[in-house]
Amino acid sequence: MPRIVGVDVPNNKKMLYALTYIHGIGKFYSAQILDQAGIPEDMKASELNEDQVSQIAQIITEKYPVEGQLRRQVIMDINRLKDIACYRGMRHRRGLPCRGQQTQTNARTRKGRKKTVAGKKSVKAMR
Repeated sequence: MPRIVGVDVPNNKKMLYALTYIHGIGKFYSAQILDQAGIPEDMKASELNEDQVSQIAQIITEKYPVEGQLRRQVIMDINRLKDIACYRGMRHRRGLPCRGQQTQTNARTRKGRKKTVAGKKSVKAMR
């Protein structure tokens, strides 16, 4: 398994898809990186030599924020939104969806498990 920018890239996959295992690199950036390095997209990760691996790593570190750096940047962006108390920041603070999704029925991923609230007792039951 070649190790690129601190991530083990799977051997059996084509390089176009193997680079997507690095946080912050999708298919589009993967194709760009391979084009700049002069490596064919359908080459398997196990077929790379050390020079090609170091060339890919150099391109990634120079031009793309990835892994820890990208995660820190995203967290700082969210904290900035929370600090200025804008709408999106308040939604992040409350743990609700930020991008306009409905919340009355769905949104379980953001809200967590259901919290059952006891219903009102009827007037007849109180007598």
